[in-house]
Amino acid sequence: MQLQGKVAVVTGGGRGIGRGITEKLLAAGARVLIAQRQPLDESLGRNANVVWVNADLAEREAPYAIARAVEEKFGGADILVNNAGFMFELSLDEMAEADWDRMMVVNMRAPVFLAKALLPRMRQRGGGSIINIGSIEGIGANPWHAAYCGSKAGVHGFTRALAVDLGRDGIRCNAIAPGWINSDLSNDYIEAQPNVAQARAALLKMHPVGRTGEPSDVGATVVFLASDDAAFITGQVIVVDGGRTAKLPLPF
Repeated sequence: MQLQGKVAVVTGGGRGIGRGITEKLLAAGARVLIAQRQPLDESLGRNANVVWVNADLAEREAPYAIARAVEEKFGGADILVNNAGFMFELSLDEMAEADWDRMMVVNMRAPVFLAKALLPRMRQRGGGSIINIGSIEGIGANPWHAAYCGSKAGVHGFTRALAVDLGRDGIRCNAIAPGWINSDLSNDYIEAQPNVAQARAALLKMHPVGRTGEPSDVGATVVFLASDDAAFITGQVIVVDGGRTAKLPLPF
């Protein structure tokens, strides 16, 4: 298996995109520490290769607590997947400084300082792979997403910077920019539209591959970037969106 003997830390790895990432890492032979506030469900909770750490990434000490936990449980980490994040929709007129600050703390500060907390042991283990989950909204924008777009563009930016700084330590750093990925949240958004069937058809039309994404699509890309198959890839943002951002819009 591609990642046999490797240890991965996945923030928010128990549900949504994070769950797809965790399942693919496990299938590739890795052991996984999941850091999130919510307890694991029964399926993940009884897996001997999975450990859960209760962590709120808005807290300044969370990255260091996660690093201590993976050291105690597995002796350190070879792979870091900064997946956890959140999004809100607010116009600039409505947004307060506190709203902006919380977005940047969770979506940007936590990933950077979790990488910092894991670095010493990752170096001792001979290197590693850091994979940050960005977004196509770090490239384009939807309405009322100024804070989210800013945070994800920042994720793409610090990914490149860390790749430059950490390459000499044998640590690669890449980002994945997912497009529309099926989840309870995205499904609820479609179901809330006035004409659900029309909304679904229009959404599919945006994707040249003829479907929207699954968490496993992101998970498979994570496994590739974490593996030796990607040994010469660093500082990149890999778009996983079924061709959505490649397709020029037409007025009909």
